Amino acid sequence: MSVLPLVIDLDGTLIRSDMLAESALRMLRAAPFDILKIPAWLLRGKAVLKRHLALQTDFDPRFLPYNRDLLDWLKQQRALGRKLILCTASDLSIATTISQHLGVFDDVMASDGTTNLAGSHKAQALEQRFGRAGFDYAGNAPADLPVWQRARRAIVVNASAALATQVSACCEIEQVFPTLTLNGAVWRRALRIHQWPKNLLLFVPMLAAHHIANPGMWSALILAFVSFSLCASSVYIANDLLDLDSDRQHPRKCNRPFASGAIQIWMGGAASLGLILLSLLLAHQVGGAFLPWLGFYFSVTCAYSCWLKRLMLVDCLTLAVLYTLRIVSGAAAAGTVLSFWLLAFAIFIFLSLAFVKRYVELQVQALNGVEKAPGRGYFVADAPIVQMLGINAGYAAVLVLALYLNSDTVIHLYRSPEVVWGAVPVMLFWVSWIWIQAHRGKVHDDPLIFAITDKTSLLVGVLFVVILTIGAVGWPW
Repeated sequence: MSVLPLVIDLDGTLIRSDMLAESALRMLRAAPFDILKIPAWLLRGKAVLKRHLALQTDFDPRFLPYNRDLLDWLKQQRALGRKLILCTASDLSIATTISQHLGVFDDVMASDGTTNLAGSHKAQALEQRFGRAGFDYAGNAPADLPVWQRARRAIVVNASAALATQVSACCEIEQVFPTLTLNGAVWRRALRIHQWPKNLLLFVPMLAAHHIANPGMWSALILAFVSFSLCASSVYIANDLLDLDSDRQHPRKCNRPFASGAIQIWMGGAASLGLILLSLLLAHQVGGAFLPWLGFYFSVTCAYSCWLKRLMLVDCLTLAVLYTLRIVSGAAAAGTVLSFWLLAFAIFIFLSLAFVKRYVELQVQALNGVEKAPGRGYFVADAPIVQMLGINAGYAAVLVLALYLNSDTVIHLYRSPEVVWGAVPVMLFWVSWIWIQAHRGKVHDDPLIFAITDKTSLLVGVLFVVILTIGAVGWPW
């Protein structure tokens, strides 16, 4: 058995993330304007930048995305008597916190605010301490090649096949821990393409105004749908990046691509920027007032991601507004005039669904014995009140629908307005149904996605459309 010390890298090796990027994200969330200081710190050297970010941000080492296979192997090696050294380019304060939490390392070597312990600097420091070929090294990146050149054996972690070939030319490979597969399925989860059906709300104003046979509206709305979906995906990625800490404490959200480390943070930042630029380009092609409304939606969503989602009640009201803005944007793209009734119905029904979303999250936290929802302004004990508010909002939406059906607008738009009254009990049933399912723990995270996949909700939707269609064209006999 080898008695040589085993040196382990941190970023991308022991954890499936990068602490420099994580620290920058935490600063962006806690003090956005302090990000402007980063260029000045970087001009003084990367070690200075890492030290300032480490001092101005805090993190909980329990919830980092550790490479569990590697960590289990390290524990086995320690049990066999090997000395383990955590050696990282991250700041010493960060490395020390992680080391103390894990309790498997005998010593820590890290950047100290003066020297950035990466690449050749790390190789020199390790050779000076242990001698050439006096240690084995676990790393993951091309920057680790100088270290492997001075090590006896290599442990290759989360690296490409090409890098593994380069490492084998430097020294003997003792162990390989494969990388997580980054494929289209992972990116689809990051982009949340399954959420795109929510953007079909853009078509509601055209359908409500009975302009279904207008090809110009269809072409504009299809382009608007793609633009809105790309914008939404951009915001989803940004939200996941800013919400890493709370997602990692959630039993399901911890498996999201960024929280789990399946996709690196820098990739998410680049993708988010690219998506929003492409979205704005398509929005410009739509014309009309669609681009300003898309920009307003984007601004409100960013405010929600950075701040508003942490404010009790304000978060749900904002979600309701964001859903309603899809309808407003659809009217802008189609060039139709929105009715008061449609806006009133939308804000109440979406407020109810926003409370469903929060209620479900509080249920999950209660099952995990947590008193307060991470990153939210609610206590688990607030769940009954949230439930009550949500049910009331849902029934208020049905009341607005009933009042609308008694207006002059219905007489002008529908050939058989008395038939449309059947939509009221249908909506009463669905609002009651989704809240009962939420109470039973059958709704997961997003109620609209639940509605799209729930057979009963789909049946209700078909019945609702049939009633409106018969009301518009009259009885078929």
